[in-house]
Amino acid sequence: MVMKKISVVTGASGFVGSHVVDKLLAEGHEVRCILRSSSSKRWLENKPVEIFECGLFDKESLKSILKDADYLFHIAGVVKAKDEKDYFKGNVETTRVLLDVLCEVNPNIQKVVVVSSQTACGPSLDGKPVNEETPEHPITRYGKSKLAQEQLAKKYMDKLRITIIRPPAVFGERDTEVYLFFKTYKQGLMGLIGLDRKELSLVHVEDLVQGIYLAAISEKAIGQTYFIGTEQYYDWQQIGEVSHRAIGKKAFTIKIPHFTVYTIASAAQFFAMFSSKAATFNLEKARDFVQKAWTCDVSKAVRDLGYHQTVSLEDGIKRTVDWYRAMKWL
Repeated sequence: MVMKKISVVTGASGFVGSHVVDKLLAEGHEVRCILRSSSSKRWLENKPVEIFECGLFDKESLKSILKDADYLFHIAGVVKAKDEKDYFKGNVETTRVLLDVLCEVNPNIQKVVVVSSQTACGPSLDGKPVNEETPEHPITRYGKSKLAQEQLAKKYMDKLRITIIRPPAVFGERDTEVYLFFKTYKQGLMGLIGLDRKELSLVHVEDLVQGIYLAAISEKAIGQTYFIGTEQYYDWQQIGEVSHRAIGKKAFTIKIPHFTVYTIASAAQFFAMFSSKAATFNLEKARDFVQKAWTCDVSKAVRDLGYHQTVSLEDGIKRTVDWYRAMKWL
């Protein structure tokens, strides 16, 4: 009898995490999900997984969850916070606890996959896609915390088999971030940031999850960092045209100058000072939006892992829009 592989997934209830769970189940893994007690279990319901609501600072619980695991997929993180220390607590300190626990109870784990972000590297430089050799130049506190997470993970690479994954913008079924673009488009409006053409890597979650899985099972990936994104780059005009075909109506396009973006962000950030929650849109997000390009080169993943983009922009947006409609989100 072949023993099932045991995989632990942090952030398993989220958009990317829940799709990683689905992939692991399809590959025959036994899956353990680590969640915050406040997390919704919507995407995990009726699935053969074990759920642990211990959080990522409960060392004793983590020891029992991780002691016989074959793989750890660390996807949980903080993407929105009021100050820098909360970003570093949620992205760096949690990673430190997990890696310390593994060193103590399971140093021979087959692979640890740390899911970082292109923001750890930064936007494209001089219009050229970033790659794994590009000097890191994060432009937000979130990006700096993800870079610090990567730097911490590298310190453990002499003790644990670790691979770091950097996704660009991700979209697909269950997403609630890029979803806002489709929602606004269906309402008849498409805002283009700035007066110039802006290019990006926009990966469908199915391709990202395939890349994450390939990195997990590859011996060559030990101690390596990979961008997992699209082999093609898109501009917002293209995305709008494909969205028009998928949604079945054309939105009115409005170009928003950069200074207007910053003005709106300043106002949102000011009013968030009076709230316990962090602003969804703030000056750092504005800085992200006004960059000329957020593109990344995936040729290292293609070469080492056999990774390829399989979901076209057209298919990905159609699938995503159809799913939103089925869920009554659109």
